[in-house]
Formats: sequence, C-alpha cells, structure tokens
Amino acid sequence: MTQPRSPKPSIKFVDEYCAIYQNLFPEVRSFESFRDIHLGMISEIKRKSLPEIGKVVGLENHQSLHHFLTESPWSVESLKKRRLELILRVLNERTLILIIDETGDKKQGHTTDYVKRQYIGNLGKIAQGIVVVTAYGVIEDMTNALTFQIYKPRERLQTGDKYKTKPEIAAELIRELQGMGFKFELVLADSLYGESDGNFISVLNQLQLNFVVAIRSNHGVWLPKGQSIRYNKWRKFNRVFSNGSQEVRYIREIIFGKRRSIRYWQVTTDTEKLPENSTWFLMTNIPDIKYSEVGNLYGLRTWVEYGLKQSKNELGWADFRLTHYSDIQKWWEIVCSTYLMVSLHSSVFQKSHSYILQIFAEHPLWDENLGWKNILNNLRLIVQPIILFNLIKPWLKVFPIPQLSTGFSYLISIMNTLHNHLFLSLWSEFFSFSSA
Repeated sequence: MTQPRSPKPSIKFVDEYCAIYQNLFPEVRSFESFRDIHLGMISEIKRKSLPEIGKVVGLENHQSLHHFLTESPWSVESLKKRRLELILRVLNERTLILIIDETGDKKQGHTTDYVKRQYIGNLGKIAQGIVVVTAYGVIEDMTNALTFQIYKPRERLQTGDKYKTKPEIAAELIRELQGMGFKFELVLADSLYGESDGNFISVLNQLQLNFVVAIRSNHGVWLPKGQSIRYNKWRKFNRVFSNGSQEVRYIREIIFGKRRSIRYWQVTTDTEKLPENSTWFLMTNIPDIKYSEVGNLYGLRTWVEYGLKQSKNELGWADFRLTHYSDIQKWWEIVCSTYLMVSLHSSVFQKSHSYILQIFAEHPLWDENLGWKNILNNLRLIVQPIILFNLIKPWLKVFPIPQLSTGFSYLISIMNTLHNHLFLSLWSEFFSFSSA
C-alpha cells in the first residue's frame, strides 16, 4: 500500500500550528491548502483574496484553494471543536471575560446567502450586507475569537432554517461555550442585547453569569406603587485605557425604587451637556461592584471590540468571494484559527520566549509592544523572506540567479529556527489522544 506523501513545508511556526489539525483533513493536499491560507492571512497583502494568497504562498494556480473551500469534504464543525479545545487547554481552567457583539460587512448583489439591506455596524448605517453574531474572550488584555453564528434575516431564510434574533443567537453561543467547559467571570454586550425581549438577560441569570450591558436612555423598569426613581450624585473616576492612558469620566447610579442585584448607571464625559456620543446607560448584575469598576469594565468592551474588528480586517474576514454560507463559514472558521495562531504567541500563553526570538528582536522594525496586532507585526517579519521569495520565483525561472535562490533559502532556514514549543506540546497531546 502506498503511503501518503508528507506535506510540503512552508514556514516552521505555521506548519507546527496547523499540524495540530492535520488529521481532520481527508488528504495531504487539503491540509496544505488549509496551511497555505493561514500563511496568506498573516501576510501583509491588503486584500486576502484567494488569487493574492496563492501568489504569496507560491502556488502557480489558486484554484486548489477555492476547491478546498467549496469541494473538499472536511468538517468545519470538527475544525471549530478542535480550535476551541486548544483554547481550553491553554487556558488551563482560567476564566475569560466574554464579549458578545455582531459584525457586519457590505456585500453587493443578492446571490450571497443571507445578504440583504440591514444595519451594518462597521458602516454605522443600513446597507446591503451580511451580519454575524460573535463571541470572543479576553484574558489579561489578550483577545481570543471563540465562536460565531450568522444572522439569517426572515426574508432570506432557506429550507430548514428557523428565524432567530441576534440576542437569541448570542444566548445559544453562551450555552454552547459553557457546555464545552469555558468559564466566564463577566459578560459584556451592547444595548441590542441589554434591550432584548428578556431572553438574553434571563439566560445570563439562569447561568449565574455576572454582566455589564448597555441599555437605552428610555429603558423602562416596573415599579411597585409608591416607589420612585432616584438619581445619585455624580462621582468622578479615571477611565483607564488599554495603553495605560487615562481620562476623567463621571458616573452616577440610577435607582428604580429599591436597590436590587440588577443595578442601573449613567456614565458621561460631561455632566452638564451629557453629549449623546459620550454618554452611556448601563445595567449590571455584579455583587458589590464599585462605581469606578462599572465604567472601566464596559469600556473594556469598547476597545476590545475595536481591536478585534481591526484584527479581523488584518486577516481578511470580509475578503471572501463565496456565495454559499457553508463555504463562507469555512472561511470565517479559518480566520478564527489564524487569529488563535497569533494569540498563542502572547506572553499570556507562553511560559518563556526562546533565545532565537531575542535575536529576531534586533530587527529595526521589531515591535516591542504586547498587543495582538504587535504580535502579528512580528510574525509578518518572520514570514517575510518566504513571502518575498515566492513572489520573485517566477522571475528566477526567466533569469536564473543561483546565488539569490541560495541566499533566500538560507534566510528562510534561519526563520525556521523559531519553534513554538506550545504548538509541539499541543500536537503531541491531540495526536496521542486520537491514536488512543
């Protein structure tokens, strides 16, 4: 019996990470496409289309990547399960702050599944587009994309579909994640979820999850006869941002009748003018929460949301040219997997950094900051030699320059001295488990 060939190598840390998923793919070419898309997504090309990814990973024809997404018989659910299991392993019982949000992207035409005119958050207006509810976790200022589910408008439901509101979808995602073993110290969400018909908040209460959610200024609360609304005095606090900078903000509690476990707050930058774009109404269910904690906890959602959307844009979340949701879902799942590959290089998950990484840090463009985008910048420097070599290979067929080929090969071999021992450990765990 002929043994299947080994995958062609690309760059070491990408190969090592993707190898954790290798047994989920039916044959080696599918796995190579999976790995190539990861490499293309972290590259510096602005638009992560399949033709552009094909160029930077050295393919003569990108059709193999398209076939991988549309025809190859691999399970997106198995890939998602493996990715979430990886996150659970590296968390090692640590808790996350869970942030629920939705992201929308503009899409032209009517052929793509579940596209219609609807509110697109990225644009801040109604437009033709596609919307997905996302759940992502934060630990020590490092984000992890957890799971997502597309919002299916009533008008675009397909056979077998059941209409679900965005808050209903969000509640499903939370139950799914908790069922897998994720532990959440806090849930953050915007007013769409805080003002839902009660399903979302009731699920949080059933699951005994602390939360901070936005509400509208005209939020209504039922009061027994004889009880009234009381506004406490404004208190000043320092809003602390992710980069360590601070701004003065003001907060007061709004008490509907008697104070209960669920409490209501107003946060603003100006107590006199109460500017609409910098005044927020919040609802919390956190025992003994302090005034200053309210604004800073909800503020965490704001900067993480911005950071995550920027990061998804870096990886090409909306760059797909696919029409069927089953294919789009595969693209989005690979974006989440690539996102995790970057996050796992954070000091949050790494016990120590290798000596070779210290040498790489001598590069004049090496980014010393610790955020997700800073890590991506450094990984892009490491993959730069193989990307550039792949781009000039066609010219080397026209004008053979052995010294240039040898020099690039040597430089790439130096980049391949970077090992992520966490990836190797996870690979060993999962393949030992699957063999057993």
